[in-house]
Amino acid sequence: MNVLSLEEELKSNAYPGRGIVIGRTPDGTRAVAAYFIMGRSTNSRNRVFVEDGEGIRTQAFDPSKMEDPSLIIYAPVRVLGERTIVTNGDQTDTIYDGLQQGLSFEQSLRSRCFEPDAPNYTPRISGVLETKDGAFHYVMSILKSNGGDPDSCQRFTFTYENPKAGEGHFLHTYLHDGNPLPSFAGEPKPVAIPDDIDVFTDLIWNNLNEDNKVSLFVRSIRIADGTYETRIVNKNR
Repeated sequence: MNVLSLEEELKSNAYPGRGIVIGRTPDGTRAVAAYFIMGRSTNSRNRVFVEDGEGIRTQAFDPSKMEDPSLIIYAPVRVLGERTIVTNGDQTDTIYDGLQQGLSFEQSLRSRCFEPDAPNYTPRISGVLETKDGAFHYVMSILKSNGGDPDSCQRFTFTYENPKAGEGHFLHTYLHDGNPLPSFAGEPKPVAIPDDIDVFTDLIWNNLNEDNKVSLFVRSIRIADGTYETRIVNKNR
C-alpha cells in the first residue's frame, strides 16, 4: 500500500472530525502520536486541550457557553507505564482501567461501542503506543455502527509491530462532512511521518480546515528511554 501525504489527506477534507496519527520518525528513534479535534457546533468548538499529569484533558474555553458536556469533556491522553493511550472519548479511561487489570486493548474495549449521538453514531477511535526495552509497537481500533444502524456495532483492531521508520497511520471518525456524518471506512491510512515534532505539529495544524479545527496534541517519545516532548495547540486562546 502506498504511503500517503498527511498534508494532502487533511487539506482535502473539510471535516474528518477527530483524528489520531501514530507512527515512527524517519531516523527510527522516536514514536509519535497526534490527536486533533474539530467541531461544527458552538458547543464542540468551545473547547481547549490542557495538560493533566502526563496526559491531557478537554476543557470548556468559556464555561458559560457549555451545554451538554457528556461527549466532549474527557481525557484523550493517559499514560500507563510504557504505554500511551490516545482516544476520542472517555474510553481512554476504559482502556487504562482494563490494561491495569491485565486485559488486552481489544478486551478492554469490548464493553464500549460507538457514541450515542444519533443520527451520526460517531465512531470511537483509539490507539495505544508501547515503547519498552528499545522496542516499539502500536495498536489502533475503531468501533462503529453498521451503516448507521444503532443495533449493530462493528469492531476493528489493527496492530503494527516494529513499524517502519518514517511511516505511521491516520484514523479519523468521519469520511467527510455531511448530514448525517458518514463514519470512517477501511483500514487506518498509511502516512509519512517527519522527524521534527514542530514540523509535524505545523503540518497537521496548518492543514486542518480553518473554520472547523479546535485543538491539537502532539507527542514525540524517545523509544530508548521513554522520555518525551509534547506540543498543544488551541484555536481558542
